Amino acid sequence: MGQFSVTIFAVAGSVLSDNQHAGVCKIVYTSIQGPDEDTAFSPVVQSNRQTEADVRASGLDWAIGRNGIYIEPDVEYIDSYRAKGEIANSAGDGKCGYTTRSELAHAYTALVTQDGLNAQTVDLNGTPITQHQLAGYLNTAFGTDLTYRAMTSAEFVADRTAKLGDFIGPIIGGIYDGISKGNYNSAGDFEAVTGRPHQTWADYFSSIAE
Repeated sequence: MGQFSVTIFAVAGSVLSDNQHAGVCKIVYTSIQGPDEDTAFSPVVQSNRQTEADVRASGLDWAIGRNGIYIEPDVEYIDSYRAKGEIANSAGDGKCGYTTRSELAHAYTALVTQDGLNAQTVDLNGTPITQHQLAGYLNTAFGTDLTYRAMTSAEFVADRTAKLGDFIGPIIGGIYDGISKGNYNSAGDFEAVTGRPHQTWADYFSSIAE
């Protein structure tokens, strides 16, 4: 790309204008995947979609990555899963295209530095898996014997609200409702962006095994 200035952040219209005057020539926006309607997470998605529209209308070069759900929180939650002997949520048999922070770093390096990816909106995630498969990978990595138990949406929202509060609880419930509806079951564009496949889940969990 030669000499360039890049901004990677959520932006509003006035900020875009300020950046043009400051000599910024490219914006790379870290957005999210998810349903635009019908879940409690949808207002968050709609906010991101509006920012995406602002970025496209900025007059600058741009690229937008829509991140899959991070898998690290499930790994960090292993002690709680172990204590309960299960993963329980409202995803049901839905598949989720998770990703990792390290894989996203590779993808955004490409989005920042490669002009051929300008003016593209891409989904960044690995191979979609079910909660049953997630439990199996965690069992292999941590020597646990977790099972998956499906909850109703109302049950899971009540559980998360009691744990996380009235604002965050329904949002988390909405994410898992989206998984149940198939909103995260996509092959994604990771290989097209980076030139290689996303790390497999077998390799990822082997790398963190205790």
